[in-house]
Amino acid sequence: MEKIDHIGIAVKSIEDSLPYYIDTLGLKLVHIEDVVSEKVRVAFIDSGNVHLELLQPIDDTSTIHSFIEKKGEGIHHIAFGVTSIQQRLDELKDKGVRLIQETAKAGAHGAQVAFIHPKASHGVLYELVDKTGGEK
Repeated sequence: MEKIDHIGIAVKSIEDSLPYYIDTLGLKLVHIEDVVSEKVRVAFIDSGNVHLELLQPIDDTSTIHSFIEKKGEGIHHIAFGVTSIQQRLDELKDKGVRLIQETAKAGAHGAQVAFIHPKASHGVLYELVDKTGGEK
């Protein structure tokens, strides 16, 4: 793992949440986009050394919707920046680490992403993010 890329925060509404991050905390909104494959709208906020990623469910079948229903709004995952994501996934699998995805898929900003199951990492959901345009 090279660095923490971002921290994902589940929110019911980006529109309602943004004023806190922008006006109250004084952080900068970088970009908003829909990630249709994950059924979420994502707002990226620059907090200096790491981005915050606000995740709003697009519909009731989104995993973020289920997360909010069970646990409420809050930290959803921590993402590590990696290169050669498929190689990292294969290494983790060889070490017996339970993965949610064994192959990377398209994420926000054209990155390739995959998740480590929280039962493999002491209750924390980790995302691997490869922004190098490497393996698809």
